[in-house]
Amino acid sequence: MVDASNRPQIFQHICKSLTTTVYDTLWVPSSARFVVLGSTARSTGSIQVYELSGSELNEVAKVEKSCSFKCGTFGASSLVERQLATGDFKGNLHIWDLEKMGIPVFHVKGRVCVWDQRQKDDPVALFEPETRDTNRDCWSVAFGNSYNDEERCVMAGYDNGDIKLFDLRTGKVPWETTLKSGVCGIQFDRKDIAMNKCVATTLESQFHVFDLQTQHPELGILSITEKMAIGTTIWGVKHLPQNREVFMVLGGDGSLSLYKHSNPSKRSLKSMEGRPYGITDKVNLLSSQPLSTQPVACFDWSPDKEGLAVFGSFDQCIRVAIVTKLNKI
Repeated sequence: MVDASNRPQIFQHICKSLTTTVYDTLWVPSSARFVVLGSTARSTGSIQVYELSGSELNEVAKVEKSCSFKCGTFGASSLVERQLATGDFKGNLHIWDLEKMGIPVFHVKGRVCVWDQRQKDDPVALFEPETRDTNRDCWSVAFGNSYNDEERCVMAGYDNGDIKLFDLRTGKVPWETTLKSGVCGIQFDRKDIAMNKCVATTLESQFHVFDLQTQHPELGILSITEKMAIGTTIWGVKHLPQNREVFMVLGGDGSLSLYKHSNPSKRSLKSMEGRPYGITDKVNLLSSQPLSTQPVACFDWSPDKEGLAVFGSFDQCIRVAIVTKLNKI
């Protein structure tokens, strides 16, 4: 347990009103800039780049595209290039050079696919049902298990509550489960280590923590379920880059809630047949703060400065937040 005097606090540092609906916010690696992705009133896409300077936000770039943007990542690019990959509401994947956003450097239309921009015509991996009758909307994806040059996994969450783990090396689905409601957000605690944990958030005020270290042939992967008191959708989850045990969940009531994994003394035990099975951990609520009157749709921790974050909500505002005392937990 964390002593009350050392509990983190969540503060709003800056709030800026926009004319666009915000769907994603992302820090530009190794900089004081961040990107805001969203939709204009005309249902066109908006990419805005802001720079944080003390207590001020300065817009340094803005471009409008034909389709509203849903999500983005810098994970497809090196720290030198810092190219932005975006997904829009028509299923298009684009990669943009932030210094020249007139024309994308890569473009393709995909489902749950893994693309190599050096190979435009065919995805490296494609995951879809055998028949179109069973197609579901994929609401969230996450990379993980990237601890060497060969191992890679993708976790996908769907509108009907399905979660599927895709192994990119073998091309198989080693594990899947179904939750009671749609999966709005999913994330590994860290993507560059052997699979450890992941958190999935859902429509019905719940999030689920899965222990991925041990998969029993009959019990599968064990998990715990945390029910929040907000009574609305939990829109996403983001683990702190500097401490994978800490994560923020995004409330449909406009709140941010900070949790910490509480690991058991042993991560697995053996059954009478000698087969290992996982031991689920617990989570502790460290801090919770209402910061908007509308749902918090997106959030991103600064990879360079611990406790600094940017998030967007459906009141057409972006906010810079500071979380204190993270080094004391």
